[in-house]
Amino acid sequence: MRWVDFKDSVKRFWSEYKHQTSGMVGLALLIILVVLAFAAPLITSPNIPKEWQPGGHAWITNPKNAPPSWENYFSSVKKAPQKVFKLKDMQVKHQVNGSQNVYTITFNYDMRYNVPPKDIAIMGISSNASTPKDNPKVSIMVQRPKEKGVKYENILLLQDSPFPNGGSIQLSYTPQVKTLLFYWLYENGVFHLLMPLQPQLPLNIKLLQLNQQLQMNNTLYGYFQSADPMKILFGQITDGKGHLLPLRRIIYNTTGLMGNYKFTLLISAPKGVSVNLNNLEVVMVGRTYGLLGTDQYGRPIAIGLLWGIRIAMAIGLSVAISTVLIGILYGVTSAYVGGWVDEFLQRFNEFMMTLPVLPMLILLSLYFGGKISLAQLVGILVLFGWMGTAKVARSMALQIKEQTYIEAARSLGAGTGRIVFKHIVPQLLPYAFANIALSVPGAILSEAGLSFLGLTNPNMISWGRMLNDAHANGATINGYWWQVIPPGLAIATVGLIFVLIGVSLDTVLNPRLKRA
Repeated sequence: MRWVDFKDSVKRFWSEYKHQTSGMVGLALLIILVVLAFAAPLITSPNIPKEWQPGGHAWITNPKNAPPSWENYFSSVKKAPQKVFKLKDMQVKHQVNGSQNVYTITFNYDMRYNVPPKDIAIMGISSNASTPKDNPKVSIMVQRPKEKGVKYENILLLQDSPFPNGGSIQLSYTPQVKTLLFYWLYENGVFHLLMPLQPQLPLNIKLLQLNQQLQMNNTLYGYFQSADPMKILFGQITDGKGHLLPLRRIIYNTTGLMGNYKFTLLISAPKGVSVNLNNLEVVMVGRTYGLLGTDQYGRPIAIGLLWGIRIAMAIGLSVAISTVLIGILYGVTSAYVGGWVDEFLQRFNEFMMTLPVLPMLILLSLYFGGKISLAQLVGILVLFGWMGTAKVARSMALQIKEQTYIEAARSLGAGTGRIVFKHIVPQLLPYAFANIALSVPGAILSEAGLSFLGLTNPNMISWGRMLNDAHANGATINGYWWQVIPPGLAIATVGLIFVLIGVSLDTVLNPRLKRA
């Protein structure tokens, strides 16, 4: 075909296709998907495939099984979303105190939620300390909003806690934090001890005595063990009229104390140790997170959906194109050659069609150790996906090969290859294009099914693998709808897009479906 004829045929095709409303909608959505697939590393991070491992360091400060933040708009109980304070959001002062370099860092957190943050994580502090004993030490103080009946509003949350170089501190999992919070409750008179703490004793001795007495009192120790430090820190301890609430109510039924919380971090290090605060972050770990929440590992569902587009498109298009091309060549060859070759090829085709596909896929997956790579998965799906196309292509080729121009080409000495590729295969291209589009959803569903069964590579970010993780997490039982519905909708949406395109292509390219 000459280039001029090719351009003319493309123009004619487009002039007809653009009048297909469903096809144009599908094409627009496909373009959006392709753009998102290519832009995923720019929108998020190019390291996401490596960081997607369960328990990856990138998600250590994210809440687990957190619903989307927009859920607050539909609930009377507002839950704190994730909030990150970076160095630019804080005030930093540096001074030398004797043999110590001291950095005073302050910032304000506006707490406007019924349920407070789940945790507070501090990360990004590094130093050139040569030994662990020279690592920077961190102290944290919090000034709570004024609450009627509360004697002491300032809370010491952490005192001289060594900061792991390049690591993080999570306050909810730091034993000293809970002890200091109970000490603050004791100082405010929320509960009493059998042997009151002596005011003149050093703080570390008082905390040791407090721990000992709490362990001697089963009721108090039970409250201590089950307490959520963040609900104490951000919760009301009075009834609003100046009367202290019982400890049980503070621990289990606390209501968030809304207002401005002033945090002060004191970071100290020996003079010879250089402290780098450029990457400092204080994360208020939310009870809700982002656009689509998180899974059981703290991984954002939205990021998984975005990167899953790449796997869906790669598998869907590669499998669809490969199966259609193989099927057409197989069918055309069988029809044109005829005789015993046609008979043999058709019997083999029918044998392949009788094989139970899903059990065979499962067996092959187990053969590869239950961790099929992307290339292996494409190969397996192509192996069991070409037979239907071959049957249809053969029936079409049987009609075409009886046409007069085929006889003319043969009489002029055209070889088998030339007749097949020059005169028969081009006649099947309209069917091929439509079939490719209609085959993509099946390939995506096959991958999703294998991934859901846990038979693909666990490091592969796919929607089926996300559904497998949700199932393992008991998402449907626990009501974690955001772990199930978005991946399921994504699979259905991509399938719908290619069905819209495929039906429109069939309408435009198949003469029997054209309207007068």
